Amino acid sequence: MPEIDVQDIDHLGIIAGIVDDIGIVEIIDRELGSHPQEKVSAGQVVKAMILNCMGFLTAPLYLFSDFFLGKATEHLIGARVKAEYLNESRLGRVMDQLYEYGITLIFVKIATEMCKRFGVSVKNTHLDGTSMSVHGKYQTTESGEENLVEEEATEPVAIAITQGYSRDHRPDLKQFTWHLLTSEEEGIPIFMNVADGNKTDQSAFPEVIKAFQAEWEGEQPDLYVMDAAFYSETNLREFGNSIDWISRVPTTIKAAQELIQIILPEQLSQQKDHKGYRFCVVCSTYAGVKQQWIVVESQQRMESDLKTLSKQIEKALKEKEKVLKSLMNKSFACEADALNAIMDFEKTLNYHRLDEPKILAQPHYSQRGRPNTEATHHSFHVLATLVENPLIVAIHRQQVGRFILATNSLDSQKWTECEILREYKGQQSTERGFRFLKDPLFFASSVFLKNTKRIMALAMIMTLALMVYSLGQRQLRLALEKANATLPDQKGKPSPRPTLRWILQCFLSVHLVFLDHVKYQIKLTDRQNLILQFLGASSRKYYFLS
Repeated sequence: MPEIDVQDIDHLGIIAGIVDDIGIVEIIDRELGSHPQEKVSAGQVVKAMILNCMGFLTAPLYLFSDFFLGKATEHLIGARVKAEYLNESRLGRVMDQLYEYGITLIFVKIATEMCKRFGVSVKNTHLDGTSMSVHGKYQTTESGEENLVEEEATEPVAIAITQGYSRDHRPDLKQFTWHLLTSEEEGIPIFMNVADGNKTDQSAFPEVIKAFQAEWEGEQPDLYVMDAAFYSETNLREFGNSIDWISRVPTTIKAAQELIQIILPEQLSQQKDHKGYRFCVVCSTYAGVKQQWIVVESQQRMESDLKTLSKQIEKALKEKEKVLKSLMNKSFACEADALNAIMDFEKTLNYHRLDEPKILAQPHYSQRGRPNTEATHHSFHVLATLVENPLIVAIHRQQVGRFILATNSLDSQKWTECEILREYKGQQSTERGFRFLKDPLFFASSVFLKNTKRIMALAMIMTLALMVYSLGQRQLRLALEKANATLPDQKGKPSPRPTLRWILQCFLSVHLVFLDHVKYQIKLTDRQNLILQFLGASSRKYYFLS
């Protein structure tokens, strides 16, 4: 009987092909070098980790080698590469090498090559940040900061793993912060940086921009798009007009609050390109920088904000009624004290007011029964009811659905209000990238490694996985657009812009058959053959179609 061996490929052939197209293995092996005794190169280890990241399993790093058991490891990664070679020891050494070389530097080299090969534009870039929670045992250093326990006391601490503002809503866990600079196309990451857990976006954004400008080997971007964390007097004075930027203006700024309040509905105009939005452009100078402020009113956001406002008013009424009840049960020694208590309470009201508050004087007598003498003294009590303040509520209702975008580009022909809004909405691609990185289907959502430098290296590799995913999705959609073709989505309907995640799910249960150690062609469905026509040649070769 012939010897038969069946190994899994599934969707990993597509991922391996995209990694090959970018040249990740070659770049890492060239930069990190190789040793004649190593059985698997550093580049191949990184490729294996990317496959692990996108294996649709919650497989943490300590199960790394187990992930490749039963899979066509040699076929996907390289000749003579076996699953047992991808062990914790080899993985740790490669991550240490990446850190020593510089995770940002190696990522920039890969991103630069990717942009050159695929013509990815970095003309307009998007910057955003998030936090990543970690689990593990920590020790306090002499400086007072808490870090992960190091294997050797002499090892330098790369970043401070500490508590800070948690986007994961886990204030009980320590964390590190993660910042990405992405292209305008599909949110492909072109620069990444990790920092201390208590690092704020407001202070991190300038550092990321400066580091990117210093290390990027290609053409510099024409525009940086950021959220409200960038918009501060310090950052605006520091950058001035050295870069062009678009940012949302925080509503905590007094001038922004006043502008949103005083803009009348008739001052807002609607554009054909953006239905459901109305605009009003205002010239402004803030922190000594001349800017365009665009007041944007979103109909969809207005409906959502009105519901939120109603809930806030109802919640505030219940809370303030409890406080008022406690106030009315309290006795005061004189009328002035009661008046002061009323005024202090009114200062805490946001949506309501007191309806004709009264102060009642209650007499007190020296003995019980029917009084036959004058009262010995009086106590004073507050009597009032809460009602909605129509003037204040009307002001809040006029503000709902509105926000302000700012740019230091004063060319109104080049940057119309529609163009500015379109660029700012592109910020969602970076946010989707962070959701990808935190999705447990792609990787363990909780990070636990032995030391901080390996956490930094892992963050870089996970960002490479995001690059592979977003680039593969871009190339697939471009191929469909060029061929004027579609692919069936989850509901079976034709879609010109399918997600790569759905495409990868279509390739589950694909196997490679060996008959007497000879590879045999994989049996693919009609749908899988159709999809592979729009993927790169490097991906098709893993399924014997190239």
